[in-house]
Amino acid sequence: MFNLMEPRSFYRDLFDFRRDFDEIFNRMIGISPVPETKLFEGVLTPPIEAWTDPEAKKFYLRVAVPGMDPKDVKVEVQGNMITISGERQKVETKKEVTYHHREFTYGKFERVLPVPEGVDVEKLAAEFNNGVLELNAPLVAAALPRRIEVKPVLKKAA
Repeated sequence: MFNLMEPRSFYRDLFDFRRDFDEIFNRMIGISPVPETKLFEGVLTPPIEAWTDPEAKKFYLRVAVPGMDPKDVKVEVQGNMITISGERQKVETKKEVTYHHREFTYGKFERVLPVPEGVDVEKLAAEFNNGVLELNAPLVAAALPRRIEVKPVLKKAA
């Protein structure tokens, strides 16, 4: 089908390593750290899970986008590719606050995923439920596994 690598395990760890390394280097040469407002912008990669269910004869795709409004998420299909994009806007507070811990990520995102063979993308449906975008589409009959009966060969008497 296609690779469903968890984005956290690669991109987020790589980003965390780079940020930590930059902080150590900047402390050594006396440069102030990156402003907090720039640190968490533009690094949004929502996690996904996708699977096919032969019993239900459907393809499923879920994208976790908590805290986002459904109108801020866009789904497009072209050929055998699904593109999911959107933007999580940063909520600005009018008064000055001191953050003690901050992990929310803001900015634009785009995930482009191949659709497995046999998925009827013309019948793709999308719903937004508790911060999770859920897409599903039926599988065409030709894509479903089927059992082939093996018949014995009858030998003719000579």
